[in-house]
Order: sequence, then structure tokens, then C-alpha cells
Amino acid sequence: MQVRSSVPHRPDETLDDRAHRIPECARLRGRYAGRVSDSTASDSYKQAGVDTAAGDRAVELMKAAVGRTHGSEVVGGVGGFAGLFDVSALRDYRRPLLATSTDGVGTKIAIAIALDKHDTIGHDLVGMVVDDIVVVGARPLFMTDYIACGKVVPERIATIVEGIARACADTGTALVGGETAEHPGLMAVDDYDVAGAAVGAVEADAVLGPEKVQHGDVVVAIASSGLHSNGFSLVRRIVTRRGLALTDHADEFGGPVGATLLEPTRLYTRQLLRLLDDVPDAVHAFSHVTGGGIAANLARVLPRGAWVELDRSTWSPQPVFRVLAEWGDLSLGDTEGTWNLGVGMIAIVSQQAASSVTHALTASGLPAWVAGRVTIGERDLDGFEQGAKGVDGGAVRLVGAYA
Repeated sequence: MQVRSSVPHRPDETLDDRAHRIPECARLRGRYAGRVSDSTASDSYKQAGVDTAAGDRAVELMKAAVGRTHGSEVVGGVGGFAGLFDVSALRDYRRPLLATSTDGVGTKIAIAIALDKHDTIGHDLVGMVVDDIVVVGARPLFMTDYIACGKVVPERIATIVEGIARACADTGTALVGGETAEHPGLMAVDDYDVAGAAVGAVEADAVLGPEKVQHGDVVVAIASSGLHSNGFSLVRRIVTRRGLALTDHADEFGGPVGATLLEPTRLYTRQLLRLLDDVPDAVHAFSHVTGGGIAANLARVLPRGAWVELDRSTWSPQPVFRVLAEWGDLSLGDTEGTWNLGVGMIAIVSQQAASSVTHALTASGLPAWVAGRVTIGERDLDGFEQGAKGVDGGAVRLVGAYA
């Protein structure tokens, strides 16, 4: 490609040298050298609210944390146009299926922004994305993230991504790429949103789901760490109407309101994958309890004609749920379609394996207990949850009173 210019050319002078010497060539220097120049044009972009240098600084700050999630399967490093992942291991699968999931963390971000505490939001994101992949029995391979913000503050962006990277390392997931986009005028200076997508792999005949669920299967509830990342629009409404600031101390919480609300989402990946290895053929389905609550999410992984009555008396929701419900003049039952109420994941297992599954999960640090059984047969389904998320599956309702 030939570049024409009326600016005199010096012998042995490169285009980049020339651009440094001659302001009129600054735009060429920025484009061909692959970096932002100090030209009038780039100054205008910065004046418009986009600081690409800050973005580069954020990448430098996060590189080490991201690199710690990389095993030998990751090809190349940080900064490419696309992340590369070696899937040669899939040649050992008989019929490999790829599983993918994408999600965000909702308005929980508003709590983090208000407290200027951003080290756990990335952890929440991984929990929301990667644990959805495990639901079908897949092992996560890699993940990418996307952060949109009003203004790039390098340290803040790096802190968010470091949280993502720590959780990726915990779940055995490589963080192979991401994007940070600055949206001045569209988002306020301190606003941001974060989303991610992950890919995993599973043998076709090992996929978990409704097809494997049988009459008499046992429903094992697995404890959440708290609110996780759902229902925060209701949470924030309750706190606001209560007249509380997030920095206020709440005796009911035993500390600041915001700190309790930012409790990170529990990660289930490693323990559930270990369970699948240690107790083969015991698990028929998993359900990740996210938006919509316990009943709706469990119904999604039941076959048509199956129903479950979950016994509330088998567990006691954590104080955060009880306190928020009381502050909002709600019963716990009123919030069952919004919050997880202490159950973050559910396993549907064979009758014979129920005891070994609950023992193995509890021993791995995930408190678990039997909360119901699967029945396949006709009955009146009045009061049951059905058809959640467009899935024409089974039916679930909660019965009894919480412990």
C-alpha cells in the first residue's frame, strides 16, 4: 500500500519516525503502529470521553491474574483478537458435545458501585455462568467476559477481572479473553455492567437432564451462600424504603448492610464434577437455582408428567432472607419466586445413592439434605410451578413451613 503526502520525506526515515516528526502524519502513526497517538484526532476522542490509554493500563493490571487461569490448552496470551484453546483432548471422547452459557449479575452491581467495592462481582459472574454448564454434566473449558462502563478506571476494571480470574481458577476454567468498552454519554461515569460466556464439554451419553429422571428419584437440596446474584431489584427497593444506607450497621445482619448483600455467589463446579466421578450414575439431573426461585428452576429439569413437593421444613433460610422479608413486610413465601432462600443448587439422584450423595457433598463443604422425591403420575397440579423459562417440563411446589 502506498501512502501519499505533501510532507517532505527524509532519507532512511520510516513512516513511524515521520509521523513523530510531522503532526500532519499523526493519524497515520496511530493507525499503522497499532496504538493511540497524541494527535488532535485522538485528543478529540479522549475529549469525547473515551480514554484508550486507560484501557491499556487496565489490561496491564489484570494480565497476571488472567494468566494464572491458563493451562497448556490456552494458545497465545492476553491481548489477541480472539482467544485460542486447544481441544485435542476431545479426541478421546466418543461423541463430545459442547455446552455453552452466558449471563450477567444483574443489579447486584449497583451495590458494588455504591460501596466502591468491586472484588467480588467477577466471582458472582463466574458462578452464574460456569455453574449453568455443570448442570448438564459438562466440564468447563474456557470463559470470556465483557465489561461496559461509563469511564475506564484501570484499577477498578482490573479488580473486577481479577475476581473473574480467581473464580475461573477455582472452577478449573481458563479465562481466554474479554472486552472492556467505554460508553460515555450512554452510561454514567461510575456505572458499569459485566457479562460473560463459557464453554464446556460433555460426553453425549453422560448429559444430565429430564431424560434420566425416574420415578422415586430423591431430590437433594444444596445450600446457597446467601442471595447469590438474583432478586436484587427487590433487595434494593426494600433497603431504600427502609431508609437505610448501604454503609449503615444493621444489628440483624451483625454488620454493614452492603457487606451482607455483597456476599459472593457460592461456586459448585469442582464439588459437583467430583461427585459425578466419585458416585458414577447416581446423579440424573442438576438444577441451578437462579432467577425464578427454587420451584421454577427445579421444574425445568423434570420430565413431563413428573412432580415434586419440596418440604420447606428440611431447611432454614439464612437470616438475610428473613430480615429482608420482614423489612419489606413480606412473608418468605412471597419471595419464593425471586430469591433462592438458602438452596443454590439441587441434585436429583437415584434412591440407592441418596445417602452417599448427601454425605459426599457435605464432606466437600456443600451442606446438602434430602428435600423431596420425584413422582411420575397423574395428579391435580393446582398450586404447582410449571412451564418455567419456556420449558414444558415437570411440576414443583413447596409445602410445609420453614424450619
